[in-house]
Amino acid sequence: MHRSTKTAFGLSAGLTVLTLVGCSSGTEPADAPVTSAHRGSNSEAASSPLSSAELNQRLLDESDLGEGYNRKPELAERRDDVTVIGCPALEELGSEAATGSGLDFTRKAKVSFTYTGSSSSEVSEELYSDSAAKLSKGIAKVFNTMLSCPSYQVASGSTVVYIKAEERAAPDLGDEQWSQLLTYSAGRQRNVVQQTAIRIANVLVIVSGSPGLVDAHLTKAVDKVRRTR
Repeated sequence: MHRSTKTAFGLSAGLTVLTLVGCSSGTEPADAPVTSAHRGSNSEAASSPLSSAELNQRLLDESDLGEGYNRKPELAERRDDVTVIGCPALEELGSEAATGSGLDFTRKAKVSFTYTGSSSSEVSEELYSDSAAKLSKGIAKVFNTMLSCPSYQVASGSTVVYIKAEERAAPDLGDEQWSQLLTYSAGRQRNVVQQTAIRIANVLVIVSGSPGLVDAHLTKAVDKVRRTR
């Protein structure tokens, strides 16, 4: 059974069903994956959430990334109807996002870049701030939901995307860590996105994009959050 839900996920790439739907027209689903979460120590921070301005100061910029990176203009948030097929838990998560509960953290900031090295690739960073407990519970719920459905489909209009996800080992950074590799395909195209989330006290760092770029810049993102505190 499936139904249409209004999704408003704030998380980029794989966690945003709309992004997955809009992301390509491509291949039959490749054999891939299953998502999950890695956790470290669960330190609680008593401090109040950082402001959006404070989070923006902690985002990566071109000088942090090096040559070949261009900042992408921010696009207006989309709230389109999508249908989730084959994953009831993800359907429920979509409904929750639509009603504003479950995935809304108090403060957020986001930046995306294209990399024009050997080929065009993208990497994005999102920062969220809220209580440590709320950040931990919210992001864990998303990753665990993805893990509960090794494969499923999402549809928007006539576009259907096949999605598979797998757990990826997360580096031992921050207080808690989660990482996953998402493979999605439609028609003859296939796309792979890595998404890694690191919680540092009352700040959540999420870096998404081409696996090589995420691995290359994740530590920089975490270090900049810590350095600017």
